[in-house]
Amino acid sequence: MISYDQASTLVMGLAQPLGRETVRLDKADGRILAAAIVARRATPCADVSAMDGYAVRDDDLTDAPVRLAVVGDAYAGQAFEGVLTPRACVRIFTGAAAPAGTDRVVIQEEVAREGPLALFAQPPSGPRNLRLAGSDFKAGDVLVEAGLRLNAQRLVAVAAADQARVSVVVRPRVLIISTGDELDEPGRPSRIRPGIPESVTFGVAALARAWGGKVVDRWRVGDELPALEKAARSAVELADIVVVIGGASVGERDFAKTMFAPLDLDLTFSKVAIKPGKPVWLGRARGALIVGLPGNPTSAMVTARLFLAPLIAGLAGRDAAEALDWRRESLTTSLGPCGDRETFVRARRGPGGVEPIGDQDASAQKALAMSDVLIRRRPSAPPAKAGTLVETLDF
Repeated sequence: MISYDQASTLVMGLAQPLGRETVRLDKADGRILAAAIVARRATPCADVSAMDGYAVRDDDLTDAPVRLAVVGDAYAGQAFEGVLTPRACVRIFTGAAAPAGTDRVVIQEEVAREGPLALFAQPPSGPRNLRLAGSDFKAGDVLVEAGLRLNAQRLVAVAAADQARVSVVVRPRVLIISTGDELDEPGRPSRIRPGIPESVTFGVAALARAWGGKVVDRWRVGDELPALEKAARSAVELADIVVVIGGASVGERDFAKTMFAPLDLDLTFSKVAIKPGKPVWLGRARGALIVGLPGNPTSAMVTARLFLAPLIAGLAGRDAAEALDWRRESLTTSLGPCGDRETFVRARRGPGGVEPIGDQDASAQKALAMSDVLIRRRPSAPPAKAGTLVETLDF
């Protein structure tokens, strides 16, 4: 049995990006860039107006008040054809290309329209109200660096770079197998008495997606070894990560590791000295990473957060350390001493700090729903009073 830090180090070593693929921009939300985004064109591609108003030459306004002939209009996407000549102006709208010869745009609130003429009462002053060609970025500029996650703001920049497709890190395929004869699909009439709604795969699937995984399927398999071995053979062909929930202890029908034995399972670790979740394990079989989670819901979700989240994040191209962003926050209530295993206390965050949840049982699901923080307690840590700073991780 190894420590939490030792297990985390092993996970980080395996959490390396998969290959790359090219996807359409409208399918790239949340993906990690495998190559930097380089602008194909300058933006703006020409000098454009930043305001609604009139395009003018400065020389024509030095003797203001002055009336200039309005010789045309310029709209965004519909430029004025021609050059701005002396004693003339062009009605222009925001985003429209400025006619050649334009020195500034005088905003419409400062101009009085008199039929075919425009009256400029004052000489030019203040901003020119022009966005110069290439003032945002030029062709060849890098707009988004490789390794960044594409979010709403970055997708705007990618599209502005005139890129319709992007190179991204392949999302790890995750297949989740729950084991146990006692489990039933939620909402269906129970085939067994008493039946237990299978709940953990839904949480694990959500966690996998949140950290960049692609959940290819969820399977529920009973405790018969031949059926489990068949599921294992299929799973390693379909997924980069196979998550097995339950069957990790030493009972007569605990087959989580045994089901992968015919596939030459190579264990990375088989137990971790933590509470909850000591039976968590990690290995590899036929190229797929196998993550074994305990069957108790809280234990499964805690260990998934601690080990599966960074593993998926790293494979998906993110910095795996992002998934283990431990902070220090203040306790709002006291905590008793910690036992000989490193313990992860479920808690909720409030305005004054973090408050441990009352029910810390490994099978608790109501309390799990109220938890959004894990408090890390080192082995044999003494009692902690309210106000003590503790290590926390978003749960």
